[in-house]
Amino acid sequence: MISKMKLKDVGIIVTGNTPSKKNKDYYDSNDINFFTPTDFEDGRINDFEESVNYISNNAKEKARILPKGSVLVTCIGIIGKVGIVEKESAFNQQINAIIPNKDIIDNRYLAYWLISKADYLRKKANAPVVPIINKTDFQELEIVVPDMETQKEIVNKLNKMQKLIDLKEEQKCLFEDLIKSQFVEMFGDLEINNKKWKIVNILEVASIDTNMTKDFEKYAELPHIGIENIEKNTGKLINYISVEKSNLTSGKYIFDERHIIYSKIRPNLNKVATPDFKGLCSADSYPILTNEKCKKEYLVFVLRSDYFLNYILSYSSRTNIPKVNKEQLSGFDFPLPPIELQNQFADFVKQIDKQKFEIQKNLEEMKKTKENLMNKYFN
Repeated sequence: MISKMKLKDVGIIVTGNTPSKKNKDYYDSNDINFFTPTDFEDGRINDFEESVNYISNNAKEKARILPKGSVLVTCIGIIGKVGIVEKESAFNQQINAIIPNKDIIDNRYLAYWLISKADYLRKKANAPVVPIINKTDFQELEIVVPDMETQKEIVNKLNKMQKLIDLKEEQKCLFEDLIKSQFVEMFGDLEINNKKWKIVNILEVASIDTNMTKDFEKYAELPHIGIENIEKNTGKLINYISVEKSNLTSGKYIFDERHIIYSKIRPNLNKVATPDFKGLCSADSYPILTNEKCKKEYLVFVLRSDYFLNYILSYSSRTNIPKVNKEQLSGFDFPLPPIELQNQFADFVKQIDKQKFEIQKNLEEMKKTKENLMNKYFN
C-alpha cells in the first residue's frame, strides 16, 4: 500500500537554534554534538556520530535536542544536505530536523527521499541573497510513503549502492595517502626539518593573489568556487555552478589553472584545491601563485600539512579562529627542497592523478546508477 503524505505527518519537524555565544558556560565542554551545515557532505546520507562543534550540558535547556535516529536537512544558505544523528544531538538554525514516526516511515528511506529532492529544494529556495526553505514550506512537502517492507527493500538497495561508492572513495583516499607518504619520504618531517632544507618565507616563492572583481557579467559562464566546493581530503572541486547562476553580490577573486585555492575559514583551514580551469572563487579563499622556485604540487602538500595548520592555529591558542588573514599567511616560513626534487615529486603526483582519474570515472558511473535508482523510487 502506498500513501501520499506531508512531511509534518511522518514525524515531528523542528528548526534548530544556537545558544547564546555570550554565555561561555554553554561552550565550556564537549558534552553534546552541535551540528551546522559545514558538517555535511553533499549527495549522501551523513551518519553523524561526532560533530566539529559542541555545546555543554549547561546549554541543554537552551538548545533544540534531538533523539538518536533524527533526520537533518540543511535549509538556509546551503540547501538539501542530509544526515542522521547517531546519538542525542543539537543543531543550528540553518537546519530543519525530522523526528520520524517509526510506525510510518524508516528514517533512512526519509533521508534518501530528501536527497532525491535536493535540486527541487534548491530551486524552491532560490533567493537573491540567502537561499532559504522555511519550516512552514518544508513541512508541507509531499512524500510518497509505501509500506514498511517496501521502504526497507529500497533502503537496502540504495545502501548497497552507496557502499560500492564508498569503496571507490576509499580507493581515492588510499592514493592520497600514498602521495602523502611519498612526500614525507622525499622531504622528511617539516616540523623538525630533518633533511636540513633551506627555510623560506612564503612570499619568496609565491604571491597571494588578491585580484578581485565585481564585473560578474564578464565571467558569467565561468565556474564559481566556494569553500563547500572543495573536497577536504583530495582538493577536488565538486558541485560548483556558473558565476551567472550563483547570484553573486560581493567581490570574488579571479583564478586560473596556475593557482592554488586555499580556504582561509575555520574549520576548513587545510582545504586546498588545484583547479585546471579559470573562474572566480569565494573571498573566503586565497588564490596563491607560485614562482619558478617552488612547484605548485609541493606547496599544496605543505599547506595541507599539520606543520602549516599548527602555525595558523598558534594565532588563536587553538581556540576559535574565524579566518586566516593575509598578514598571518604572509608570515609563514617553511623548508624548501631543491627544485629538482620538487620536480620529481610533481611527476609522481601526476602519475597518481592519472590513476585517480580512472577511479573517478568509475565513481561517476556508480553515482549515476544510484541517481537513476533514486529517480525510479522517488520520482
